[in-house]
Amino acid sequence: MNKTPLTVAGAEKLRAELHRLKTVDRPSVIAAIAEARSHGDLSENAEYDAAKERQGFIEGRIAEVESKLSHAQIIDPRLLDADGRCVFGATVELEEVDSGKVLLYQIVGEDEADIKDNKISISSPIARALIGKYAGDIAEVLAPGGVRELEILDVRYV
Repeated sequence: MNKTPLTVAGAEKLRAELHRLKTVDRPSVIAAIAEARSHGDLSENAEYDAAKERQGFIEGRIAEVESKLSHAQIIDPRLLDADGRCVFGATVELEEVDSGKVLLYQIVGEDEADIKDNKISISSPIARALIGKYAGDIAEVLAPGGVRELEILDVRYV
């Protein structure tokens, strides 16, 4: 299977989620199942059904997170030597050519992407248009509203 790029911060976030799932969520759902079993007849026990469903979700998520971590290629943006190119992990300052609006994005893995935190997925149209470009270049992004031109003001590896 191919390696999936992940920043150091994204890997830490997944590890923290995995730890919580295994040490907090899993034991609590096991206790909920035991409590529901103590109520007697399981065939009409909604608490038992809900707890079992939650257990299935937790076990599925544990497997998913473990798989993502085992197939991750962890990249530390601070250690990159990309000579000012836009690459995975780079933080890019952009200016919309039409409006003059300044944007700041970090290019991250799909699991880390969070537009509210200015993190865009490596597979997003903006990131794909930026990859390989340098400060001063213009990236053309095919957006739902048409083509957007973004001038790259600065590329940092933080």
